[in-house]
Amino acid sequence: MTFKFLCFTSFATLMILIWAGLSPAAAQKRFQLGSLTCRLGPSVGLIVGSRQRMRCRFVSAADHRIEHYLGSVTRFGLDLGLTVGGVMTWSVLARTRRTGRGVLAGHYVGASADASVGLGIGAKALIGGSRRTTMLQPLSLSGRVGVNLAAGVTGLTLRYGG
Repeated sequence: MTFKFLCFTSFATLMILIWAGLSPAAAQKRFQLGSLTCRLGPSVGLIVGSRQRMRCRFVSAADHRIEHYLGSVTRFGLDLGLTVGGVMTWSVLARTRRTGRGVLAGHYVGASADASVGLGIGAKALIGGSRRTTMLQPLSLSGRVGVNLAAGVTGLTLRYGG
């Protein structure tokens, strides 16, 4: 496999993720609870997977309440390279408008794609939380620094930190 082919495949996967997340069907029957911004720690791609720790901040759309979460992202699939971290922002959608403290804590699964040579981009569309009622939809592309190419199934675990 050539580097150009891998870049093209990652870019195509990324565009599919963004298109699927922005489709009207995906947004129906969901309410925007707020936004979740996470600072990702360094990562080393281990060919078939990787794990990255992160610190997150949720801002409620209703009352601008701020909650903090700790978490980790685990990817299974193609993952080659090294990054020194980055920032990812999601729009938080749910089936209900009711929220309480720690509502985002739980496990999420979905698809992701990232590519970087120096500065890079990536996206992760995830669903999970309590009874799989919460969706994390990419608001913007993640910013990364490093050399990395990754695409695959992603798991995200969030723990409420106050």
